[in-house]
Amino acid sequence: MNAKQFNMADTGVLPDHMLSEMIAQGQISAALPITSEQIQPASLDLRLGNVAYRVRASFLTGKGRTVAQRLSSFQMHEIDLTGGAVLEKGCVYVVPLMEHLDLPQGMTAAASAKSSIGRLDLLTRVITDYGVEFDHVPEGYCGPLYVEICPSSFSVVAQPGQMLNQIIFRQGQTIIDDDALRALHKDHPIVDGDAHISGGLGFSVDLLPRAGGLVGYRAKPHASVIDLAKLAHYDPAEYWEGIRTDAGWIILDPGAFYILVSREAISIPPTHAAEMAPYMAMVGEFRVHYAGFFDPGFGHDSAGGAGSRGVLEVRCHEAPFVLEHGQRVGRLVYERMQSVPKQLYGTDIASNYQGQGLKLSKHFKPT
Repeated sequence: MNAKQFNMADTGVLPDHMLSEMIAQGQISAALPITSEQIQPASLDLRLGNVAYRVRASFLTGKGRTVAQRLSSFQMHEIDLTGGAVLEKGCVYVVPLMEHLDLPQGMTAAASAKSSIGRLDLLTRVITDYGVEFDHVPEGYCGPLYVEICPSSFSVVAQPGQMLNQIIFRQGQTIIDDDALRALHKDHPIVDGDAHISGGLGFSVDLLPRAGGLVGYRAKPHASVIDLAKLAHYDPAEYWEGIRTDAGWIILDPGAFYILVSREAISIPPTHAAEMAPYMAMVGEFRVHYAGFFDPGFGHDSAGGAGSRGVLEVRCHEAPFVLEHGQRVGRLVYERMQSVPKQLYGTDIASNYQGQGLKLSKHFKPT
């Protein structure tokens, strides 16, 4: 019934004002009223519910099964998040989210960890009833949402209402091809310097020594817990080792987690959104995390950006690997918006990472 409220012939990622319409029509609902703080230019922040279930292993529900049914098989114990509770490093938890979806036919959704959460090496993936993929909500889905949380580098304190994940809504084919991306770059430059376009915008790592030689951070293996409610609170030196080089390369250690930065300054025009996608596995023994959407206005001069670097969340695999300055490590896939958002990422909403360079999550004191 809600499908009549949208012109399903239109394609694109839904902007903020259309998300507000979906909320008003009940296509997005919640146990507690959805707040304006949750609505981003092209995404909606999702809130943790009151309880976390410690489970034996990560899982997908699969066709014909609900999350509740799977929890009955894998649940170990239940944790009340009210007032804050510790989610321990190396453990897997499932938390019901406050939001519920009732999507019209022709509309899908995709979820991702918020930028600050990815920078904590906190693996968070949305799952649905009858789901066969993480972070994917199929066309016409009607049901609850859950998030799987697996702290990988730091134990964290979480509580109800905190927003670890975001979700975007798509109608039709939203991703633009390379020809359209080249045309977009010609009209509205999406990167400083040459644009390496192949299956999206390729970007590389910046390991050029600067003052002090700092090029990134490596997570310390035995750091204390991080309370997700505390912002600009923690001393980076207690959790991170500075990575320095005077040679333009570093060696990644197996199992270690790094915060690095892209060499390129990126721009997302108001007419588009973007998503960080995985790069080809054959480039090396490492993975750049791709848990991140880029809202319209990120790095764009119309929103006070003038180009922003992409922060890279890097984990090395089984063998040490030499990563060199300028090595291509990822790509951005651009998507068309259905219309320009009322508010852009940046000055409109006091965004945390507009104009950023190498930067830790907002939980740490500025370096």
